[in-house]
Amino acid sequence: MKPPAKRITSTDVARAAGVSQTTVSLVLNNKPGQRIPTDTRRRVLEAARQLNYRPRGSARTLAAGRSNVVLLALSGMPISPSVSGFIEHFGSSLATRGLTLVTHLVASGARALEDVSAAVDASAVVGLEPFDEPTAEALHQAGVDLVLAVGADFSPPQKEIGRLQARHLLDRGHRRIGYALPERQAFRSWAEERLHGVLEVCAERGVDPAVAQPTGLDDAEAAQAVAAWRRQSVTGVCAYNDEIAIAVLAGLRAHGLTAPDDLAVVGVDDIPVARLAAPPLTTIAFDLGAAGARLAEVVAAGLDGGDVELSVLAPGPQLLVRGSA
Repeated sequence: MKPPAKRITSTDVARAAGVSQTTVSLVLNNKPGQRIPTDTRRRVLEAARQLNYRPRGSARTLAAGRSNVVLLALSGMPISPSVSGFIEHFGSSLATRGLTLVTHLVASGARALEDVSAAVDASAVVGLEPFDEPTAEALHQAGVDLVLAVGADFSPPQKEIGRLQARHLLDRGHRRIGYALPERQAFRSWAEERLHGVLEVCAERGVDPAVAQPTGLDDAEAAQAVAAWRRQSVTGVCAYNDEIAIAVLAGLRAHGLTAPDDLAVVGVDDIPVARLAAPPLTTIAFDLGAAGARLAEVVAAGLDGGDVELSVLAPGPQLLVRGSA
């Protein structure tokens, strides 16, 4: 077995460039106010490139006074396509500011968040749900400079998403609507909030409450839900998300039925395949990618000592009307 290659250090770069280790540090960390001759700077950078030198995180931390690591704590949140888009844009926007995103799934029995932040030497810890006071204090004691809980600023209220779905169906003349619940317990918190919004609109419009049915991502299970809705004269369904909505469309086909003639269907998320469904899926879209980019600005400003002001990060939800409803 080939032995591991020796790690290249700043001492190796200094030797190759014919300068001191201090000079290497000043050049590579781009210290302001230092008068390094252009030729010397060029030699150091060229030696670092040829040796494929990568500075250790601890060295960067000592030079900059803090690390470049931002830890994102995901506590029981379902990783939907929208949330994935948020994380992608958040990470890439941090990268343009010289910051590195590390994500951590907080779960029961898992390592304490403050221990994880210390292990990765995080300068900022961001949570999409509020931190309790002991956790926030422990994070600061672990050396975290910025502890930021996004909370309700992260996304539109879940109840409003359900209200948009229900209003659209009722505005189209449907008087008896259903709700397709996810089977996964991880999604139930958001699903129940969205269902609450649907039920509110039903009460405001003076129609019977929505008929909720668990709906799996399987055509046979979805067909059972469709049959149950049909027995109760449901003509339109609000689905928790686009994946479940597409399953409902498959359940309709299993009965030889179609949307929207036999059952109108409205999803949530506007996933890429939503417009390719048969028929194309009417859905609720919200741009969490823009929220990720905005949050990166807030985090970078906070680490630089600026004010941390969170307005609503995500634009409001939008109804995209297609063929399914």
